[in-house]
Amino acid sequence: MIFHYKNTPIHYETFGSGPAIILLHGFLESSTMWKPLIPQLSKNNFVITIDFPGHGKSGVLAEIHTMELMAEVVNEILQHLQISTATFIGHSMGGYVTLAFAEMFLEKIEKIILLNSTTENDDAEKKAIRERSVKILDSVPEAFISMAISNLFTEESKQQNTSEIEKLKAEANTFPVAGIQANIKGMKDRQDRKQVLKNFKKGKFLIAGLHDTIVPYAASKEITENTNTTLITFNSGHMAVIENLSELKVVLNKILN
Repeated sequence: MIFHYKNTPIHYETFGSGPAIILLHGFLESSTMWKPLIPQLSKNNFVITIDFPGHGKSGVLAEIHTMELMAEVVNEILQHLQISTATFIGHSMGGYVTLAFAEMFLEKIEKIILLNSTTENDDAEKKAIRERSVKILDSVPEAFISMAISNLFTEESKQQNTSEIEKLKAEANTFPVAGIQANIKGMKDRQDRKQVLKNFKKGKFLIAGLHDTIVPYAASKEITENTNTTLITFNSGHMAVIENLSELKVVLNKILN
């Protein structure tokens, strides 16, 4: 389905019925990442998946896709669907948007589940890396996408999930370069939202990978301790939906039921 926000097409899909769950994908991903979880989650819930602007089948909204802008898009779709509250599951960048949404529309969130994500903003080194990434995309987008997606997995996991990794790369190569760059710029400029998570008084969970090189496990552990958030640990990298699918299904079933 297509929802138009500021004359820009935003692709979303819905499944099942019951309490609402919204699934927000990460950088260089799309709503297709959630397909393995949809059958289970939609048995007793109304599940909504969205392609963020510049990713999947959604158009490019602006030169910079801030986390706040993407949270506004999510809110508009919830209003369109007449959903007053939902549980949010956000992977990586989707977690950043979840926290921005929590800051802007707190009363609309039932539970927060951050999946391989963080409350922290970028430090100076990471900001510089993102700036270089924007420039690299101007000249060799396929090489950047291949490297960025490979880096989401541990070395062992790369060997075990070759076909899945190639699918991710193939799909990401269909995204407009301007959209990828807009999302990089938005992540670079995002705020630290540790206090937002700390102030959220309902159920909140952070699912972390012991070997995650994108979101270091030590940082995840510290965040959960400082925000009174439940930490769930997998022996994996940054892609729990692929690397720990069966474990993730069990964990989500316990959290949501």
